[in-house]
Amino acid sequence: MPSFQHLLLKQFLTAAAAPLARRKPSVGAMRLAMEAGSLFQFMPWKVNLESFKLDNRLEAEWLRPRAAHPTRVLLYLHGGGYVLGSLNTHRSLVGSLAQRTGLNVLTINYRKAPDHPFPAALDDAKRAYRWLLRHGHQPHDIVVGGDSAGGGLALALLLALRDAGEALPAAGIGLSPWTDLNLPITALRRVAREEGLLLEALQMRTWGPLYAHKTPLTHPLLSPAQADLHGLPPLLIQISTAEVLYNDVVKFTRKARAAGVPVTLQPFEGLVHWWHLFWRVVPEARQALDQVAAFLTEIWAQPIAAPVRLPQAERRMPVRRRAA
Repeated sequence: MPSFQHLLLKQFLTAAAAPLARRKPSVGAMRLAMEAGSLFQFMPWKVNLESFKLDNRLEAEWLRPRAAHPTRVLLYLHGGGYVLGSLNTHRSLVGSLAQRTGLNVLTINYRKAPDHPFPAALDDAKRAYRWLLRHGHQPHDIVVGGDSAGGGLALALLLALRDAGEALPAAGIGLSPWTDLNLPITALRRVAREEGLLLEALQMRTWGPLYAHKTPLTHPLLSPAQADLHGLPPLLIQISTAEVLYNDVVKFTRKARAAGVPVTLQPFEGLVHWWHLFWRVVPEARQALDQVAAFLTEIWAQPIAAPVRLPQAERRMPVRRRAA
């Protein structure tokens, strides 16, 4: 049963979402609201922040806990439906992950829709991964992860690297990942009935098409659930049974396991989407982040396998988009 702290959070989000749903705020207004909310999120103690421009063009940050592992890193991609979120909105969460995992974490402010539709965010994620390789980090010392849309983007990154025949990171982490942009109306109605007017159930259906633009929502690098999932590294997936994304995530997990991918699925009962962001007040969030740390400890306790590169003939041919 969800904690008392989560119950209070859920009631607060429901009350806040109702007037927003009636007004239907613009993307710009929602971005501003998220940025304002980030002012009340603070970094954990003993985690240092380094801001820089990756390749002199992409805003990025290193979050470095004291006594971090000297070589292992986490590349983290924040959520926000491909249209919201920033380094500011997720700095507290990423800092907590850095502290709990003992890893230096690289996070990027990838480009957002509608100004920068697909594949802009994916291109930025690939740029960050390749930047790590150029700066001496080995694939087996890198883990990629993200929450919500960032979790889906992390999975898309793994697929894109695999299809390009590049060496894959040690593992992938999806915190309530968005695995299929084609959200069914029935799922939205179910969530609206069970959880009230929560923001993700009222807005997310419009965000996928903004990111996809002229590309079909079923494109595997937009909706990893539609992809051939063979050859991926071990995955950790966390999801709440009360989320609109739950059924799609379960289907993705079954498909990945059928393709031979080691997947650890960790369901949480009755929690709101993005509960990880509220780790300071919600005990289930702290539990989830501790389980991420435990998963990574187990991953790196295993013998290192040689990087797998697919022969050219086995690489997936890119899907060409039609001209406008």
